[in-house]
Amino acid sequence: MPKQIQLEPIDHEVSVKTNDNLLSMLLQQKLNVNWKCGGRGCCSTCHIYIQSGEECLSPKSRRELKTLALISNCQENSRLACQARVLGEGVVVELPAGMYLSEIEDLDSLIGRRVQQPILHPLNGTVLVEGGMMITRSMVSQLKEALVQIDALLAKC
Repeated sequence: MPKQIQLEPIDHEVSVKTNDNLLSMLLQQKLNVNWKCGGRGCCSTCHIYIQSGEECLSPKSRRELKTLALISNCQENSRLACQARVLGEGVVVELPAGMYLSEIEDLDSLIGRRVQQPILHPLNGTVLVEGGMMITRSMVSQLKEALVQIDALLAKC
């Protein structure tokens, strides 16, 4: 039987099948959620906050706890959407602000532009570029190096 999930800050309610993970629901809603590791729980690109209803989700696995420990903006109510399975009603999900580096297709196109929202590291959620910052060539070089490192780490996962 479908369960109702509330999405914030967009104030949208969706139905989810029992035992489906939150990532599949977010992707069906075409929301700005990434899943760089393919839903294996080794990156932070599907990091979300549970405002309420944590008890209506599956418990955190060892892999999820390990990955959450690496996330700089991790809180008590943090979850990886790919690992959180819906078991009951009343879950309220908050999507964190920012864009993961791995979502940007053409880094060179950012040179000379101001980013609208923070650019986040896909493995630990740290802010690589603050919102409103002007992107320089040297910044793009650093971001490209970070992507190479990220891909190498995810290949081991």
